[in-house]
Amino acid sequence: MTSLPRFDEAWEAACSLARLAAREGRDVVLVRDLSGQATLLIDDRGDAEPLDLNSDTAVALREEFTDKVHPFAGDDPVQVASSVFVPEMFFGAPELIVLQEREQNGPGQVAVLERTVVGGDWAAIGAEVEQQPARQTRRVAFYGFKGGVGRSTATTVLARNLAERGHCVLVIDLDLESPGVSNLLAEPGATPPHGIVDHLVESAVGNADGLELVARSSILPPEQGNGEVWLAPAAGTPLAGRPYDYLAKLNRIYSDLPADEPGGAPRPFAQRLEDAIAACEAQVEEKGRRPDVVLLDSRAGIHDIAAVTLTKLCDQALLFAVDNPSTWDGYRMLLSQWKLRPDRARALRDRIRIVAAMFHSAGDIDRLNTLRRHAYDVFMETLYNLPDDDYEEPFLPVKGEVDDKPYAPVPILFGNDLVGLDPLRSRNWPELPFVRAAYREFVDTVEKLVLDPYEDKS
Repeated sequence: MTSLPRFDEAWEAACSLARLAAREGRDVVLVRDLSGQATLLIDDRGDAEPLDLNSDTAVALREEFTDKVHPFAGDDPVQVASSVFVPEMFFGAPELIVLQEREQNGPGQVAVLERTVVGGDWAAIGAEVEQQPARQTRRVAFYGFKGGVGRSTATTVLARNLAERGHCVLVIDLDLESPGVSNLLAEPGATPPHGIVDHLVESAVGNADGLELVARSSILPPEQGNGEVWLAPAAGTPLAGRPYDYLAKLNRIYSDLPADEPGGAPRPFAQRLEDAIAACEAQVEEKGRRPDVVLLDSRAGIHDIAAVTLTKLCDQALLFAVDNPSTWDGYRMLLSQWKLRPDRARALRDRIRIVAAMFHSAGDIDRLNTLRRHAYDVFMETLYNLPDDDYEEPFLPVKGEVDDKPYAPVPILFGNDLVGLDPLRSRNWPELPFVRAAYREFVDTVEKLVLDPYEDKS
């Protein structure tokens, strides 16, 4: 009995056949649907006559595609643009990943279009990465491939330290499926009546006006200067007697939405999340002043919230890492998606930084160098040595230089006192000496990353 190709083998065969189909000079798009089945679309719109799918060449291609890609071949695996309703939805999709550029008087372009539920936004890096307009408010994302690495605590510590310097800070809890930072920043019941999920579900039906999305945090005592910390939680705290079904809302927020009116632009999830963040920023400004810094506490793992946050919503991204194989395998898998778009991967790599989370050896420089080498290896495999790169990143900085490469880890020290820390018992826990010591280098480094380009505006 002949064994059928598995998922990866079938996809490799489909890509090879797509390149074969492009040899005649036509552009092709390989579409992979939610079940992993592939369909090859051939752009015949520039031909004098539509491509005949009953021709010997087309029939042979269809039979070979079915034979080599089955069971991951679509029901009608080879189609042409002239027979597809609104072909621009495929050939002009912004999330296309180009595998082969069009050559003059040569093969056509080969592109891939992934129709996914989770993970598609890791590769769908929009042009806004390169041409993103300068924001007045600096946005910093906190992300970890693995959970439980102290991401939310670090967000809170940095928010308070920035506020102590007189800045207005907004913290947004984007860990919608496992909210946590709200408990560190607000007393029980002191969060606003609405959260990020409320904006996402209400704006989907044009009903977001009047939502109360932000509240002043109690993490910074009022007497400490003119700094401010604001919180936009994942979930709100409804008024007594009013229903609040968080799970029902969560189940309805991730889909893209059609245009509000015929001929309008669709509303992808990334844009909806951007609108929610912008609404929170606007409310802080209405209640006091425009936030100087927005800290985005992102969802961990392979999730579209994380993908959108890192690729589209932030100016600086902090990637939390514990030095173990699962962490580096995870980052290697995710960052390799950016390698599919080398021009934009170059823009992304300049705004990320590795954080050595819960680092146990404060004085062990060798262990920190080992973590740095592991981070370097992942970055070199995924984000450096890209096509048209005219240099290689050095592993060691020139003597006397500050090591500020993205793969240079910023340590957060770990101590036994942090294990039993209960932030709810005292709002002054960030002032404890062992907390200050653990986060000193992290806070100093990240403050420079965040504030130096903006100091003249603060």
